[in-house]
Amino acid sequence: MSDHLARFRQSAYLAQSGRCFYCGLPMWVRDPESFAASHGMTPSQARVFQCTAEHLEARKDGGQDTKRNIVAACFCCNQRRHKRKQAPDPDDYRLLVQQRLTKGRWHPQSLASLLLLDHAQGARALSQQAGRSTAR
Repeated sequence: MSDHLARFRQSAYLAQSGRCFYCGLPMWVRDPESFAASHGMTPSQARVFQCTAEHLEARKDGGQDTKRNIVAACFCCNQRRHKRKQAPDPDDYRLLVQQRLTKGRWHPQSLASLLLLDHAQGARALSQQAGRSTAR
């Protein structure tokens, strides 16, 4: 990852209070072992919560490495969005993720339940960020 992309990711991570732009669950940047221990999971289970630089407009669709186009998303949400032929609109995808998370059909249930107490706080923090993707 380039230095500027890493800075944009870190900036987004801090602005989002360390929570995924899509699912609202906490993420880690440098220390999966501490994250895992503090959330009662193994380091390998914590892998899906690694913070990634997510392009709101995908690079393959002309999206640039700019601060306005980068948010912080967990590895799981980022990968699932871009596995599709056409990456869904960020706001539509966030709604889909939130609906599935509420039904226990997004992250593995055992992992999500460990983090759901934090989720309510994260959802409130992310609601303040909701306008960011439409401000591109």
